[in-house]
Amino acid sequence: MSTNKLDNSLTGELEVLKQEGRAKSPERIIEQYIPPKGELGPRYKMLGSDNEFIRLNSNSYLSLSNHPGLIDAADKATHEFGVGPGAVRFIDGTFIYHDKLEKRVATFVDKPAAKIFNSAYTSNCGLAISLSNKKTHWIGDQLNHNSIIRAMRISNIPRENKGIFKHNDMVDLQRCLDEVKFDIERVIVIFDGIFSMRGDYAPIHEINKICKGYDSKFKDGVITVVDDSHGIGAYGDTGRGTPDFCNASPDIIVGTFGKAFGVNGGFICASVPIIESVRQKADTYIYTNPLSVADCAAATKAIDICDSDEGLELLRNLKDRTAQFRQGLERLGKESIPGPHPVVPLMVRDTQKTHDLVRYLFDHGVLVVGLTFPVVPKGDETIRFQLNACHTSADIDYVIELLNNFK
Repeated sequence: MSTNKLDNSLTGELEVLKQEGRAKSPERIIEQYIPPKGELGPRYKMLGSDNEFIRLNSNSYLSLSNHPGLIDAADKATHEFGVGPGAVRFIDGTFIYHDKLEKRVATFVDKPAAKIFNSAYTSNCGLAISLSNKKTHWIGDQLNHNSIIRAMRISNIPRENKGIFKHNDMVDLQRCLDEVKFDIERVIVIFDGIFSMRGDYAPIHEINKICKGYDSKFKDGVITVVDDSHGIGAYGDTGRGTPDFCNASPDIIVGTFGKAFGVNGGFICASVPIIESVRQKADTYIYTNPLSVADCAAATKAIDICDSDEGLELLRNLKDRTAQFRQGLERLGKESIPGPHPVVPLMVRDTQKTHDLVRYLFDHGVLVVGLTFPVVPKGDETIRFQLNACHTSADIDYVIELLNNFK
């Protein structure tokens, strides 16, 4: 037997991706972390380059990945129990650190219970599997993350039991709710807290108000779900994410430990019956090994830091650097999407210019993400900048000067 025929077919498919402009670039390899020094934040060395790079494409909003407290917590847990769990959760793969993390994150977002997953992606998929039946209708924002789109597809409900509303359009959300069939028993409205390519947020207070008006129409009500992966830890006065910023909490909060908290893994926080249903029904939880105890210990420590004076200081610096960067773009007459979140899009609106600017920044030691046609529509070409708490005022000044000099 041979894979030659399959290889030939796949090679053709990959070539089509390249021709369409949808193929991913080769993955760059980080080979060294250089700690902050003087007025400069941390730098990274990339395999094959002599430059030292500022990462403005990192989700590690609070810059906790290299925090000594997280490293020590992970090291201690690993020495206690080893590097792997050795089993899935229901076959004695649950350690004290899993239990501690679930209780800690539930307390942090003010929900009765939580269940942790290997990622927010698998959390969304597991939630969809757990809550769906033939009488369930899902409604989502049109710009929802791929994990939510995938979750709605695998929820095993009829196609007609799904609705999509225009991005952050409350009138269109009402339209979707009005179109739900009379025999539906539960409606689930799901949306990102922070839309990761734009940096804008879902108006949870408005969504809750609209959904409350329809709740009595359905046997199990209208349930609101936020995936706040880009908000939790990095947004709001206390770092509790988009619900904190909006002063309104949905029924279910999905999130990650892999962004602001700087570790790995995802979670669902909700009522006790919902979380128990997830434990009993979610394939993406039941049939896979859990996070390592090192991940759990580090994530618990990260939440503790976020929930402390140190965390508030990190959040303050993150807000200051974000404001500094946005003000710099404004001075240069650059177009962005307004908002206080550390995802700051630069609207370039030209594919070749976007490619040229990404390359220019790379050549000058700055890592960013460019989004071009056909990934985004023509005219919406964007460069996404992501501010982190480790960035310094000097770092931001340097990047703004580069943007000023680019022709």
